[in-house]
Amino acid sequence: VKLEESGGGVVQAGGSLRLSCMASGFSYTDLALSWYRQSPGKERELVASITAPEETIRYADPVKGRFTISRDKDKNTVYLQMNNLAPEGTAGYFCQLRLWSLGSSTFWGRGNQVTVSS
Repeated sequence: VKLEESGGGVVQAGGSLRLSCMASGFSYTDLALSWYRQSPGKERELVASITAPEETIRYADPVKGRFTISRDKDKNTVYLQMNNLAPEGTAGYFCQLRLWSLGSSTFWGRGNQVTVSS
């Protein structure tokens, strides 16, 4: 299983970024794709998740109304559109794949840095 992330960078407060994560190396369709973030000295926290095939979506309270998670099932890619970014959003953002058919096996991407300047 491989997770390839892209889209991080530096943006001013109030700006937008879109993260992408392409998952490959498996054929299961019963899964969850999530974005987590981790700032220095803090624990990794869930930002948003989407399940397949149900397309159930969850957001962490701090990002509701500003971030949107979506999935292209044909490309096995999950996106995180981040709008109105705040300096508190500065963190490493990590893609996670969970495969329910494999005993909830969990796989992580290498992470993308997002820096929001004030």
